[in-house]
Amino acid sequence: MPKPLTLDLPFPSTDKITPDALTLRIISPEYASASGELTAVLQYIYQSFFFKKEGYDEIADTLEAIAIAEMIHFKLLGETVLALGAAPIYTQYPPSPFNFYSTKYVTYSRTLKDMLEDDIRAERHAIRSYENMLRRLKNQQVSSIIERLLQDEKLHLQTFTQILEAFKS
Repeated sequence: MPKPLTLDLPFPSTDKITPDALTLRIISPEYASASGELTAVLQYIYQSFFFKKEGYDEIADTLEAIAIAEMIHFKLLGETVLALGAAPIYTQYPPSPFNFYSTKYVTYSRTLKDMLEDDIRAERHAIRSYENMLRRLKNQQVSSIIERLLQDEKLHLQTFTQILEAFKS
């Protein structure tokens, strides 16, 4: 199993985060929504199967490495949601018992090129979402967590862009 594709930087702690409904509302969509970390995990693993089947083992391994990084992000966001005062249930706005997560959010493209283009769009969206959160957040500890996740998302975008360029050649 590949190691996570993350920057070689520590992830901030969720210790000392206290309940805060406004901060929770700002960050929770990136946890388990259509464009959140859970979708990224599932989408990249799904796609890795197809790249492996077509003999692109290195790209499949990279997709797995990014999925593992997204799992770390998902775990950290879940811990943050809990620290902010909500059960980290799989909805867009925990702890609200509606808008439950659905695997329909995963893009099920069938061509390898389309998959990579989907991934680039998803990473760009994640970057915009995290940047928007940072503009709105007042909680410095949560901001440091989001900033750290943002750095990895930029690495993922760069990686997918390079793979697509090489794949087109």
